[in-house]
Amino acid sequence: MSLKLETMLSSSHLMLIQYLQGKLSFVWLGETNFFFFSGNSFIFNQSIGLCKSCRSVCVNLDFRLIWTLFLSHYVFGHYRLVFKIREGAGDCSSCVSVMLELARGVSQWAHGFKHAVIFLFNTGEEEGLDGAHSFITQHPWSDTVRIAVDLEAMGIGGKSGIFQAGPHPWAIENFAAAAKYPSAQIVAQDLFSSGAIKSATDFQVYKEVGGLSGLDFAFADNTAVYHTKNDKLKLLKPGALQHLGENMLAFLLRAAASSDFPKSKAIEQDGTPTGDAAVYFDVLGAYMITFRQRLANMFYNSTIMQSLLIWVTSLMMGGSPAVIALALSCLSIVLMWICSIGFAALVALSLPLVSSSPVPYISTPWLVVGLFGGPAILGAFAGQHLGYIILSKYLSTTYSQRYRNLSSSVKADIAKLDSERWLFKSGLIQWLLLLTLGNYYKVGSTYIALVWLVSPAFAYGLLEATLSPARLPKPLKTLTLLVGLSMPVLLSAGMIIRLTATMIGTAVRFERIPGSNPEWLGSVIIAVLVAGFVCLTLVYLLSYIHISGAKVPIAVTAVVLLVLSIGAVSFGLIPAFTDDTARAVNVVHVVDTTGRYGGNEEADSYTSLFSLTPGNLIKEAEAIGNGMVCGSQKQPDFVTFSVKYGCWIDKDAGIGWDKSDIPSIHVEHDRKDENRITEVSLDTKVSTRWTLAINMEEIEDFLLKDAEGSELIPVGGKSSADGWHIIQFSGGKKAPTKFDLKLFWTNKNVTSKEAGAGELPLLKLRTDVDRLTPPAQDVLGRLPSWCSLFGKSTSPHTLAFLSSLPVGF
Repeated sequence: MSLKLETMLSSSHLMLIQYLQGKLSFVWLGETNFFFFSGNSFIFNQSIGLCKSCRSVCVNLDFRLIWTLFLSHYVFGHYRLVFKIREGAGDCSSCVSVMLELARGVSQWAHGFKHAVIFLFNTGEEEGLDGAHSFITQHPWSDTVRIAVDLEAMGIGGKSGIFQAGPHPWAIENFAAAAKYPSAQIVAQDLFSSGAIKSATDFQVYKEVGGLSGLDFAFADNTAVYHTKNDKLKLLKPGALQHLGENMLAFLLRAAASSDFPKSKAIEQDGTPTGDAAVYFDVLGAYMITFRQRLANMFYNSTIMQSLLIWVTSLMMGGSPAVIALALSCLSIVLMWICSIGFAALVALSLPLVSSSPVPYISTPWLVVGLFGGPAILGAFAGQHLGYIILSKYLSTTYSQRYRNLSSSVKADIAKLDSERWLFKSGLIQWLLLLTLGNYYKVGSTYIALVWLVSPAFAYGLLEATLSPARLPKPLKTLTLLVGLSMPVLLSAGMIIRLTATMIGTAVRFERIPGSNPEWLGSVIIAVLVAGFVCLTLVYLLSYIHISGAKVPIAVTAVVLLVLSIGAVSFGLIPAFTDDTARAVNVVHVVDTTGRYGGNEEADSYTSLFSLTPGNLIKEAEAIGNGMVCGSQKQPDFVTFSVKYGCWIDKDAGIGWDKSDIPSIHVEHDRKDENRITEVSLDTKVSTRWTLAINMEEIEDFLLKDAEGSELIPVGGKSSADGWHIIQFSGGKKAPTKFDLKLFWTNKNVTSKEAGAGELPLLKLRTDVDRLTPPAQDVLGRLPSWCSLFGKSTSPHTLAFLSSLPVGF
């Protein structure tokens, strides 16, 4: 065994390597390489991430010296990079544990490998994906990699499922063939790619920067505990790690021994994928189906053309009455959607009036069944029934002219039966429209619309079709519903439940800018989601109810569910948050010198409390006491976000920090000519984690160096978001704290003296210090048990210094 190991390892890194050496040295006959490396800076989207001394460990199980497969994640739980208060059992000690066992298991089976397996344990994920980018851009092994597998967690426990795959289909197809208990849904990939879930993983770096293809896994149960103190071992469900481990071990053994392994990267230099994308989904976690997008397009196009042909033929045979009946049945679909969303949204809007929290279902997700599911079903039925009444009246008039020899009661019954059938067929129109849109926009999950269209259409054609306008309609058969919906429900039920649970969990951190949205907005989004699922899945079932005796029982059941749920919320019988499912808050001792450049004014210091969970903080402030005030009077700008609503305490705010800790921004030189250049020195003092925002309305480009002259960010390639370019820096104990920034101004005929007082600052700086001051500690000690600190890459530490440089310095 050869061992490549650099110095300066932390105790955690040494423990990791010693464990791997002990497990691998007795069973591995090939060559095992350990490599320790530190990362630097990278540019990603509208921001730049800088990581000094971000240490990672690579393990290369190399049997044939062909390095072409690697599995990556990090040795630390992300959250420990923000707040050191939790176990990180889900995110992502669980991933590291699985990787350690995989490394041991793979080494015992590796004698027939044709390709090496590299395990990457990297830090810096929560600081802007720094560790992954450092490996891809700086490590010598990265050039040999062809397939990347990323293990993630946005919750704890449950099945670890694939939520991103590709762009080349090789990895997902081989996983489907090898996995014992596959869990994968392309719906999650569509949501992630659309930006509905505003997050990024290491897989983005592997794909977009490294040009690799592969798989991205994530634990998604208990999403509400993500990045909080409640991400702990006791919530990790038995069998969760075993499920991921068995699937991954089978896939790695198959991939490493494969003779058709990809020879090139999945994405060419011009950005085009080298292979056809794959559509994938699992069936009850027991079997996985994959097929290429090209084949899917053939299915979709064929189904759309045949459906249109059948509908046109049917309408031509039925004449103008059939066209009008189709239009009225489609009107019932529109009314169904409007009423269902309206009823559910109305309840969501009223929750802040009857509950202490606008999201009272966080700790008990099933509460949404009564709060939003009941009103959604009631609204869907009411809307469709209104359309049914209009349609049946029209058909009754039509039949009174067509069947003059029948009694009026018989004509009315025929009209009701035919209306029922038209409503069923309007469900086919709904799914045909979704199939067409999904096919046009190349949505991967369009297969769902295909199943919900073809299966009920086949059942209806087989069991219900009259084939002639002369035949009188008959009641719809229950068998038609059972046959037509068995397959769609089988494929969709689990996905709908998991997706709804995930969206409910993310509501605990819905406010990216605290206080910027109406407090009811998060619940309205959940309500609309639930109403959408009701309208999509119950459209066929609802058509059976209008002439049955189930109308009143269904309406009463929905109302009772709503009343019971509202009562439980109003009287506090079901708490919105618990010790294990807590509200996400931040407590920060703020030292604000913004707007005080060049002056002698005292810094504005206070302890700030704010929350990413919708709702006010009155109960929390009352529990803390000590004169805590809540409102929007203080709106600290933390550079990556600002606080529009929060609470604060001024008491003892001068304790726990010193003036020497305040970072400095000093203009060293300002050359004012046609091409204005300003040189600024930054001293972050005691902080090695800081965020700098540069006003790109004033600045065209910039150059950043450390005090030793090393170029950290070169000139060129800058972009902005909302007029700002963000630099996030994170380093170890020996990281630099002094920097030189050269600013190249835009060609504007405005000098610094002409800039008005209302101008935005030129630079905004936040420095974070991992120090718990006495005022912050006092607030944390008084927080209710159902509150928990929340941390992410943009979150400040418990002590933050805010500074700025005005345009008119």
